[in-house]
Amino acid sequence: MRDRVVVVSGPGRVELVEQDAAELRDGAFRVRTLFSGVSAGTELSFVKGTNPYLNVTWNAGLGLFQPGAASTPYPVTRLGYMQVGRVVESRTPAVAVGTVGAMTYGHRTSHVADPLTERFVPLPDDLDPLLGVYVAHMGPICANGVLHAAADLCGTDVRSLGDGVAGRRVAVVGGGVVALLTALFARRHGAASVVVLDPTPQRRAVAGALGLETLDPGVDDPAVVLKTRWNHAPGDRGADVVFQCRGQAWALQLALRLLRPQGTVIDLAFYQTGADAVRFGEEFHHNGLSLRCAQIGRVPRGLAPTWDRERLSAETIDLLRAYGDPIRTHLVSAVVPFDQAPELLTDLAERRRQELQVVLTG
Repeated sequence: MRDRVVVVSGPGRVELVEQDAAELRDGAFRVRTLFSGVSAGTELSFVKGTNPYLNVTWNAGLGLFQPGAASTPYPVTRLGYMQVGRVVESRTPAVAVGTVGAMTYGHRTSHVADPLTERFVPLPDDLDPLLGVYVAHMGPICANGVLHAAADLCGTDVRSLGDGVAGRRVAVVGGGVVALLTALFARRHGAASVVVLDPTPQRRAVAGALGLETLDPGVDDPAVVLKTRWNHAPGDRGADVVFQCRGQAWALQLALRLLRPQGTVIDLAFYQTGADAVRFGEEFHHNGLSLRCAQIGRVPRGLAPTWDRERLSAETIDLLRAYGDPIRTHLVSAVVPFDQAPELLTDLAERRRQELQVVLTG
């Protein structure tokens, strides 16, 4: 049996590599890939050569990037974290043959997994399996952002994702997949208002098709617009919380300007080239603002026992049950044969092709 694997051999060089399929050992199971979602942020950073893991050493013990050998040198052989597979063989009673589940093993046609070390999230029968690409990792990224907003208000006593957004005015900067799923989470959990800000007309159109209000940050001044609209008290106007989902300096600067005094930006973005243009001497300082990074590697301090990755996946399934049809229709912009992955990824990296969410299928 042979597998096909998407490999980034160098900047701008993506190829399909054939290799012998892994042996199925006792206690493991094999999945055949049905769908594999493409992340236009993390994955393209490896294709472009902008990911910091390619150039320096990540010292996990110290939590620091340091000069030295690349932590993830080329060739990058595991790319992607949005897979759905069907179990075709199993040597463990924990996972039955025929089960369809979400995993994070990269773009490859099959995978042998150990259920003791790898997450396998069975998908319910009433969920479109293509939407399962969001269940293992991408959806939890967004749910974790909303969880950080809840922890900002409630500390460790978070009972629901709605604790940080219910009844509140919410702005979301960015119109990509992370931004739109986060906005839907906020609306699902009772936000009084949710406004998505993105300069790209096509992304605003998708947000509108999902039932979300949008603003073009290039027209008028969205901070003035929203602070005029969202009045809390004299001298207290703006968003209660802003989810920043676009990895560019202007987006973080805008997010800070949208906030009411002492508000919080929950930052889900990946700034591949840094954010040198952010001006912390202006609104950030004078309005006493807070900035929290909601990185999927950890939930807010003190919440790990009750808000693990399984619960975040369950919240994602609940979201997909509520909004599955419009997400499938409007957010998933292309379904592409697996064999076209190299051309697709290089076209996306070089901006020869614009897509919101591409899903590879065998």
